[in-house]
Amino acid sequence: MSERRVVRKMLRQMASGEPVAVAPVMATVKTFARLAFIAEQFGYAYEDTRRGGPQGDRYVMSLVPDHGAQSRERAARNRERYPRAADSGGLPPLVPAGVELLKARIGYDIVAVNTSKLMAAVSSAGFTVLALCLGVQLGVGTTGAAVIGAVWALLMAFIAVGFVRNRRCLVRQAALLRAAGFTPVTEPGGRLRYLPPGGQLPGHGNALRRTSGPDTGTSA
Repeated sequence: MSERRVVRKMLRQMASGEPVAVAPVMATVKTFARLAFIAEQFGYAYEDTRRGGPQGDRYVMSLVPDHGAQSRERAARNRERYPRAADSGGLPPLVPAGVELLKARIGYDIVAVNTSKLMAAVSSAGFTVLALCLGVQLGVGTTGAAVIGAVWALLMAFIAVGFVRNRRCLVRQAALLRAAGFTPVTEPGGRLRYLPPGGQLPGHGNALRRTSGPDTGTSA
């Protein structure tokens, strides 16, 4: 499905006034950012992006109604200008600066989750080492131990490279968001997110608390 068709489908779903989940096949962060930007022009706000879908094989972006006065005014104005946006009519033009901020925010959300998974993988690798040591003591054999050790070393190398790359990406995205006035917040589960200037993440109410922790996807 082309991006334009995904936009039309998204806008038709938004007509219900209910939260909307968008999950294009093979979507990129840039694709999600452009979709979120269009949604913002019609009274919705970006909420989150997580892996999901029927088989958990794709990323799903959550959009929720934005009831702020500025958002309502913008939505009313764009509905008047683009009355057939959900069908075959024109769409509001993309503003590069706005799309870039959404790319940073969505990218941060995705990378932060992936970094947490890498940390979990490191813990699992640690347990593997303990099992290896126990196996040697119980007489598994040096050949088997050597094979397991080599596999473990290779796995750790991949994890280390991925972790460093993700951390650099998080720092870069966090710097862009901070420069635009976004505020770091920590969800009750410990996940670090970014709050738009003067706002609050939709759907979370007062459950989020402000934090001054490091921009690495984990709470301080």
